[in-house]
Amino acid sequence: MYDAPVNRLLLTWSDAGTLGPAPAHHGRRAEGDRGPVLRLLDQEESRYDAIVILTIPAGEAPSRALVERARARAARVELRVVDVDDPSDHAKLFRALGKLSAQLKRAFPEAAWATDVLLSAGTPQAQTLWVILVQAGILPARMLQVIPAAFVPHPHPRPVREVRLDIEGFPEIRALREEVVRLRAEARTRDAVLVGESEPMRALRARIARVAATDVPALIVGETGTGKELAARAIHEHSPRGRGPFVAENCGVFAEGVLASELFGHEAGAFTGAAGRRRGVFEQAHGGTLFLDEIGELSPRVQASLLRVLQDGTLRRVGGEARIEIDVRVVAATHRDLAKMVEQGTFREDLYYRLRGAILDVPPLRARGGDIEILVDAFLDEVRARRKGRGLKVTREAMRCLYQHAWPGNVRELRAEVHRWGVFCDHTVDVGDLAPEITAAAAVPAGGAGGVARGPEGEAEGEEVAPLAEAVASAERAAIGRALKVHRGNISRAARALAIDRNTLKRKMAAYGLRGDEAA
Repeated sequence: MYDAPVNRLLLTWSDAGTLGPAPAHHGRRAEGDRGPVLRLLDQEESRYDAIVILTIPAGEAPSRALVERARARAARVELRVVDVDDPSDHAKLFRALGKLSAQLKRAFPEAAWATDVLLSAGTPQAQTLWVILVQAGILPARMLQVIPAAFVPHPHPRPVREVRLDIEGFPEIRALREEVVRLRAEARTRDAVLVGESEPMRALRARIARVAATDVPALIVGETGTGKELAARAIHEHSPRGRGPFVAENCGVFAEGVLASELFGHEAGAFTGAAGRRRGVFEQAHGGTLFLDEIGELSPRVQASLLRVLQDGTLRRVGGEARIEIDVRVVAATHRDLAKMVEQGTFREDLYYRLRGAILDVPPLRARGGDIEILVDAFLDEVRARRKGRGLKVTREAMRCLYQHAWPGNVRELRAEVHRWGVFCDHTVDVGDLAPEITAAAAVPAGGAGGVARGPEGEAEGEEVAPLAEAVASAERAAIGRALKVHRGNISRAARALAIDRNTLKRKMAAYGLRGDEAA
């Protein structure tokens, strides 16, 4: 029971059915059975100030009769149509119920309303998601179950019971937590932003825009840590499938047998431990985009199964016989040379040409000129949010070291470095605060220990060769200085001449120690 006298809200799915053929989970009701919603409201202790009944579009008309009957039990009864076409799809339901939870919190503030959710109505998947939302703390509520009428003697001492899952040791609780993590990742709505204004990044964004407008498969190539998944998300977000699910799977982290189940799903009893049916990522991504990372790690057997799915648009779950139609756009990614793997016979040629409808090459960080500073600013914003407003300032000397580093781990390495500053630095990031491999790269002369570059036969060339990043930074500084001088220190005009944003120019001027009045 609730500790304080507050208004009471009942949240439930409709049990009035849908138009058309009855869903598989609907059993025939016993004669005289009014259904779990009305059976709950028949109880003396079940008095509510407001009732919200949910239904999918196909159930809207039948549910109106239930709403009218419920009005006799509460002054405020609402019917809300949840825009989900398949009430057995966990991911779609989770996205819809996540949005609904936020709306209900505004309409029925927790301080003034105590919420009950009825587990006994709706599809099994919808009932499961009530448990997930409540146990994860997304929806603060009590969970109620109405015992089916066939099992209720008359009179029954407790026809309604509260459901509690508060025993930490139960495997079901751990499984729920894992499911919450997965569904939150699928349902997360965030802009897929590829940060950077260098020419390679501008070209990549333009290519993404063209690819997104089509529905061809795409293959994203690039070194580890360059942001291939961000590019895939950008394709999805800007495509006609943007309102559908985006599901990502790393093909390199599963053994062959497990990967087949992850991709295509399995039937109950398909293998040891397969206690129930499971939908694979292809089914989860139906109507949207499936991102398959590290596609080059697939075994020959899984390659053959994947090719069949891409050719036919159907799949068969592991251990199953029925073929299931899917509508999925596949975006694959790899850091390996698939063309070379085809020549070596380790990757199927026919699958390669199926995947490479459009090829996107994500550039490494060392080829992106002045993007390091922009990325550092973006990652510092993440650190600032975590530190609740306490910002960090990077010295010019430290920024020069960042430009001279080769960044073998690319953007992922840079992000990890900036987040490390958030742990060990208080106000300023100087050279001494950088990782040893970054300062080591800046300390070694360009020609090696002797400071003189050597030719192919080992003789001295008489001239040092600067690292590419340092040469690019030097050229960029000179170009900015010249633009400021030509336009007499006017930052807006100089930015237009350089074809970059005014704020980007100001950041670069600060990094290089340039001022508009000095240039004039």
